[in-house]
Amino acid sequence: MTVPAAPTGRREGAGVFVTLEGGDGVGKTTQAALLEEWLTGLGRTVVRTREPGGTEVGVLVRDIVLHHRGDIAPRAEALLYAADRAHHIATVVRPALARDEVVIQDRYLDSSVAYQGEGRQLDAAEIRELSLWAAAGLLPDLTVLLDLDPRAARRRLDADDKPFDRLEAEREDFHVRVREHFLQIARDEPDRFLVLDAARPAEELAADIRARLEPLLATPRGAGSGVGTPD
Repeated sequence: MTVPAAPTGRREGAGVFVTLEGGDGVGKTTQAALLEEWLTGLGRTVVRTREPGGTEVGVLVRDIVLHHRGDIAPRAEALLYAADRAHHIATVVRPALARDEVVIQDRYLDSSVAYQGEGRQLDAAEIRELSLWAAAGLLPDLTVLLDLDPRAARRRLDADDKPFDRLEAEREDFHVRVREHFLQIARDEPDRFLVLDAARPAEELAADIRARLEPLLATPRGAGSGVGTPD
């Protein structure tokens, strides 16, 4: 599969695209909130969103992939995530970047590669190509991977006392595969990734994220930035 460039062949605007990745229960929501607060204090306009569920269409997809009672074939699951991604990037993320805003997004294509590619034991490279095709090649400027042992993450989820969704309810070996593949993606793309031990205090993690992001805020992004093709 050949991944096309962005619809215009360029990435418009000087916005910055930040994604938060990791297993369930690692603290992505907390870090997204802290990062949004810091950026707003700097005077930046922030769009905080998630996949799936960042649009009205995405809310419907999220209900299917996370809360449907019954089996969903792995390839169908991957295609549902890709459909959500295509609409979300086209209608929320790219317009925000064109307005020079900072997008903070909970989960993106790396989650599909880890969860559907490795967790569901599909072909991870094919899932990455599918995701890039859906997003017309858009890659984040920074991806923060919050890494945590799945057993520790499960204890956090248990403490929340909320019903598990379809992915949270998977067996430990599924979550181990997902974690290992997240780490492999980060090793393959060190320039894009910041890997942090999610067992550390939230404020320490937030400080590390700010330190890594600050130079990107001062660097003109503009034409061609963030448009990637698979290796």
